[in-house]
Amino acid sequence: MRKPILAVFSLLSIAFYAQDDLSYTKDDFLRGSITPEREWWDLNYYHLDIEVKPNEKFISGKNTIRYQVLKSHDVMQIDLQPPMKIEKIIGEGEELSFKSSGNVHTVLMNKEQVEGDFNELTIYYSGNPKEAIRAPWDGGFSWKKDSNGDHFVATSCQGLGASVWWPNKDHMYDEVDSMAISVKVPKGLMNVSNGRLRSVDENTTTKTYHWFVNNPINNYGVNVNIGNYVYFGEKYQGENGELDLDYYVLPENLEKAKEQFKQTVKMMEAFEHWFGPYPFYEDGFKLVEVPYLGMEHQSSVTYGNKYQNGYLGRDLSGSGWGLKFDFIIIHEAGHEWFANSITYKDIADMWVHEGFTAYSENLYLDYHFGKKASADYVIGTRKNIKNDKPIIGRYNLNKKGSGDMYYKGANILHTLRQLVEDDELWRQTLRDMNKIFYHQTVTTQQIEAFLSKATKKDLTAFFEQYLRTTKIPVLEYGFEGKKLKFRYINIVEGFDMPIEVKIGDTSKWIFPSAEWKTEKVKGSDLVVDRDFYIESKKL
Repeated sequence: MRKPILAVFSLLSIAFYAQDDLSYTKDDFLRGSITPEREWWDLNYYHLDIEVKPNEKFISGKNTIRYQVLKSHDVMQIDLQPPMKIEKIIGEGEELSFKSSGNVHTVLMNKEQVEGDFNELTIYYSGNPKEAIRAPWDGGFSWKKDSNGDHFVATSCQGLGASVWWPNKDHMYDEVDSMAISVKVPKGLMNVSNGRLRSVDENTTTKTYHWFVNNPINNYGVNVNIGNYVYFGEKYQGENGELDLDYYVLPENLEKAKEQFKQTVKMMEAFEHWFGPYPFYEDGFKLVEVPYLGMEHQSSVTYGNKYQNGYLGRDLSGSGWGLKFDFIIIHEAGHEWFANSITYKDIADMWVHEGFTAYSENLYLDYHFGKKASADYVIGTRKNIKNDKPIIGRYNLNKKGSGDMYYKGANILHTLRQLVEDDELWRQTLRDMNKIFYHQTVTTQQIEAFLSKATKKDLTAFFEQYLRTTKIPVLEYGFEGKKLKFRYINIVEGFDMPIEVKIGDTSKWIFPSAEWKTEKVKGSDLVVDRDFYIESKKL
């Protein structure tokens, strides 16, 4: 017997109210959890087919969802955030009943859902989507105009979720296998989205651009970019053959883009060296100019760094090396490996995206400028670490951890490289990681276990220390005659990371733990190798 939708929705709510932290809302729980209304079906295919009317800041259209039934169930959760409204849902030729409450819409299926079957439904919707005030951080649509007065429109929605502008299964654990994106825009404008352009339909006053994504894609990676674009491109001979590099920019910036985007090939060379083949050869790689800073949309990386090196012209490290590359090109493209290919299942593990991608910046420098340059840069970013809260966030609530996931995450990985003591093994570890977790959603536990196995080191306490606490290890030391006395303080149980130090003119490894240790040494001064992210205190 089918359950009434209101009853089902009440059951969903009960799970939330059982939470012990009342600062989180029902929407946080329903967005961040794999609810019973989500877990029974697996995404297979989307066709997002919409019209965008920039004059009215209005979108309308439909999303067709093909899915496989994992187990029998009769209620489906679909996510779409107000003020967007679902008009109707069609399944198997019939209009389906649904109940809307906030961001969540529970749909009553009209036929038995048989395990193993592939079924399909189409959601018709419309509205004026949330306008991004400070894109990409707050998310939504950016409705802007270029210097010629033409519409210049783009989406960005990682934090809020893609359901801020289109209906979908808005949880990171389940990625669609492939996707078609059709966008109708006023004539004189062009839409650029993910994947490859298959065709363009031209009507009297509009054009519809049909794009297709051959690879799995996360929802927030899907984007719409509308403008009076001009195109140029090139071919890159990469590890998996010829890769199309396509660029879409405003006409007035064409010459600047041709110069600045030369860094794309340098980026591909460095990242394929360190991480393995670009993960989306079938879909190509694009840089698309947008009216905000930029974002890692899969195969359609958006760019707004004003054609200058650094982060809007600033060096985030203070070392000088941050002005040797365009931050948005390098950082956002690094996300193709860490975010778009290897994707977190829960935003609490967002460090897997941002820590590794921030680390990719100094590996770009390592490849092109050498190891000292890369160390100068990543160590220089330590001044930006706040240690305000742990890097790991709250699970099942769509809550990320500290912004330290960027700079602290990069320095954690830089420290781990020192512990490996073999740069080629470290490179192979990063390449194997991208091979093993290729096009997968993962947990931090999977990544931590992999790194322990690949490096042949028990990193349990290492990750506990750096990811789940705000405590930075402190090496406490002193000299008693010809003996060095040392130990760690401010650490979790079991933390005993070896470090390299310089005593007098001699470099050596020491093995601190929570217990005092002594060693005979020559010298009466100690300097910790700067590559290790710890602090020191002389007694």
